Amino acid sequence: MIVHADHARVSELGATLREAGQRVVFTNGVFDILHAGHVTYLEQARALGDTLVVGLNTDASVRRLKGPERPINAEDDRACVIAALRAVDHVVLFDTDTPLDVIVALMPDVLVKGGDYTRDTIVGADEVEADGGTVCTIPLVEGRSTTAIINRARTV
Repeated sequence: MIVHADHARVSELGATLREAGQRVVFTNGVFDILHAGHVTYLEQARALGDTLVVGLNTDASVRRLKGPERPINAEDDRACVIAALRAVDHVVLFDTDTPLDVIVALMPDVLVKGGDYTRDTIVGADEVEADGGTVCTIPLVEGRSTTAIINRARTV
């Protein structure tokens, strides 16, 4: 399921999943040019619970964070591709620079980010832990990055 971030809808999703006894895992990102590192990361995140909810930056959010040439792929395309992955159960598009509002509304059992983050730099970590959840990092797949793909394409 793909939804645009709306506090009430995300809150309802979290409540429905918890009522069903699901252990909810949340992660987020741009996921602009999908590569093996993304797929591996999302599979490992999904393995930490019963349901994986992926927060996806909207195009406007990506431009603010990464500059006017990004994203390469539009938000609807990125959402469609991410939602099609076996590991992903729900995609929530958010227009803010961080997913904090989505995290607070969903209140996942497990909050996950890549190994390039530390516990102290993960947005929402304090809120999730205060609610009894856990925060995890997953190592990045060496040599896989969207920026590297874009740079390589520019030199061809």
